[in-house]
Amino acid sequence: MNNVRGKNIKIFSGNSSKDLAMGIANCLGLQMGKSDCSTFSDGEISVSLYESVRGSDCFIVQSTSEPVNNHLMELLIMIDAMKRASAARITAVVPYFGYARQDRKSRSRDPISAKLCADIITTAGADRVLSMDLHAPQIQGFFNIPVDNLLGAPVIANHLKKKMGKNIDEYVIVSPDLGSVTRARSYANKLGCPLAIIDKRRQRANVSEVMNIIGDVKGKKCILVDDMVDTAGTICNAAKAIVETGGATEVIAAATHPVLSGSAIERIENSPIKEFIFLDTIKVPESKMIDKIKILPCAPHFAEAIERIYEDKPISSLFD
Repeated sequence: MNNVRGKNIKIFSGNSSKDLAMGIANCLGLQMGKSDCSTFSDGEISVSLYESVRGSDCFIVQSTSEPVNNHLMELLIMIDAMKRASAARITAVVPYFGYARQDRKSRSRDPISAKLCADIITTAGADRVLSMDLHAPQIQGFFNIPVDNLLGAPVIANHLKKKMGKNIDEYVIVSPDLGSVTRARSYANKLGCPLAIIDKRRQRANVSEVMNIIGDVKGKKCILVDDMVDTAGTICNAAKAIVETGGATEVIAAATHPVLSGSAIERIENSPIKEFIFLDTIKVPESKMIDKIKILPCAPHFAEAIERIYEDKPISSLFD
């Protein structure tokens, strides 16, 4: 692993995170690195660097979101191009890490694709990885290089704090399932709100799930929190349960990564959720932007982390 700091910072981007990379570069007072990711007529990816990276600290901003495999290959080829062009250090800035949900064997003969992705990013030549809200924090241990896993909660919590004002007593933080309790507790501590949990039970096969609400949400404004929203089934069902069963008066939802595949937008539109807050770790296409969705910028958070990494300073203060 290369620990030698480069002479300067250079920010590059593949095709998945151009706007976010531009935002990071602006926060750091830098120009975007000149590069191009395109495809040959047979679908192979072509990467060109139009400036010298020799002796520089290069940060490649690229979420491995849909189309996942294309964006992953762009990242790998950009890392290889910079390594061969004598960059001093290469950091893969992967705001949303695709394949993160395949982090263990849930059945026999299952692959652990998250580990495979970690291996190929390392083999391509990355010296470090900077990500946000990895679906499973233990993915940091899949890499044999340093990994900094930023949290989206401080950015979202600051926004929620302004929204709540002095009416904190009216709000309850809700975890949509048992797997998100740690995250929800972190939000509850930050905002000074009580916590409720939705426990889904399927009594027997082919019988619909029963939603049990642990905690009191009656007459309260509820904030559902999660790390990512893919098809939006879990979070929209949770919102319905806390209104119909729990008697909540209002539901706001917040998550870091807007994956939003399949019927997600339709589900959100038809759900009792009043507002859905996301970070811009994944670019949401115009066709999916509905009035309920609000996107917060995470570029300042990443820019500060990049500056601290470059100057060999701790980034622990960013977790508060």
